[in-house]
Amino acid sequence: MDLKEKLVKAIEEAKSKAKKRNFLQSVDLTINFKGVDFSKPDKRINITVSLPKGRGKPLKAAVIAGDELITKAKKTDARVISKEELEKLSGNKKEIKKIANEYDVFFSQPDLMPLVGKIMGQALGPRGKMPKPVPPNADLELLIKNASKMINLRTKGKFLPTLHACIGTEDMSNEDLAENAVAVINALIEKLPNREGNLKSIYVKTTMGPSVKVELK
Repeated sequence: MDLKEKLVKAIEEAKSKAKKRNFLQSVDLTINFKGVDFSKPDKRINITVSLPKGRGKPLKAAVIAGDELITKAKKTDARVISKEELEKLSGNKKEIKKIANEYDVFFSQPDLMPLVGKIMGQALGPRGKMPKPVPPNADLELLIKNASKMINLRTKGKFLPTLHACIGTEDMSNEDLAENAVAVINALIEKLPNREGNLKSIYVKTTMGPSVKVELK
């Protein structure tokens, strides 16, 4: 049985054990590592991975735009934050935190990046949501569409040798979820010094459901 088949089996079990909820649950992957000291800068993982089957739900995007980008941004479904609105957010930690939690991905006009970092960096940085600069003449709508398949994977230090990743939603097929999980695991293996040897265990679960261990051997 290959890795994808093992993941399909675990995902199927995790879904069957999860109680029905009145909202669409995410399906989450938890990976525990061994033999890696993530407190060392060169061992930390901070990568973006494309999920081949998508995230399973629409992405909520926000665009921080000045005069150059604002017209283009208003033609998309994204929340548009003007330079003036950004400046008014300065010091308003509660509102900044609310925005950081509400939106999945942020884009910014390049020359506003330093200002975004100064005003919103403390909220966006730890969440792995620092804005992606929008190159001149870029197709903003396409950038947002492509971002809907992307997730950020980050380790958080020596004493947390664990990484969590959302691989989709419970209404996706087990095979599609497994394919997304394989993409995440393979991307991580590429960054590990001992590759598969640094994987301790892998679990899958729905948002509110119990964890199910993926049998790796």
